[in-house]
Amino acid sequence: MKNFHAIVIGATGATGRELVKLLLNDPNFNQVSIFVRTVPKISHKKISIHKIDFAKLEEYKGLIKGDILFSALGTTKKEAGGKKEQYLVDYTYQYEFAKIASDNGVTNYSLVSSTGANSNSSFFYPKIKGELEQSVKKLNFKKIDIFQPPMLIRQPDLMRSGEKSGIKFLNAFNKVGLLKPQKPLKVEDLASKMILESSKVRKNRIATFTTKDLF
Repeated sequence: MKNFHAIVIGATGATGRELVKLLLNDPNFNQVSIFVRTVPKISHKKISIHKIDFAKLEEYKGLIKGDILFSALGTTKKEAGGKKEQYLVDYTYQYEFAKIASDNGVTNYSLVSSTGANSNSSFFYPKIKGELEQSVKKLNFKKIDIFQPPMLIRQPDLMRSGEKSGIKFLNAFNKVGLLKPQKPLKVEDLASKMILESSKVRKNRIATFTTKDLF
């Protein structure tokens, strides 16, 4: 049994929720620190909850310490209020948090990115996801796992408008062998895979997991 200290950002989101739940029940992790804007209703002997302002991360620098950082922070343009605000969440806050963690000696990094992430994309969302991937690869983590999942099957209370019909559409086509690369993935399966890979020892410093690696 190992004794890892996990750090999670995006802990109140779809994937983050599952990460926290699984980490708290994993004997390999003896401490879980989550950094949130809104405090969730969680009580567990392993967990430390830090309510922070992501725009002032330097103020919390001394708290961002551990072994593995799980980064599942994310939003949409609609939820954020515009492209500028979405960029802050999807790139700036995640990169700055990862930079502090790396500087503080956190060795492993696990990032929820997106299928099609590409810094050269002409589309805003995959472009910022790609930019974040490229930036964090330059940080001093000993091991980096990047996950590029397809559409995620979220918890009912977090399901976004149009996602239910989109999932039904993709599942229907998958049954007849079409659109397999876009097969929807349950958030609990993504979280489980992230935790499984986080403590594995491998030769390559950076690994990217696409849809085909997640089923």
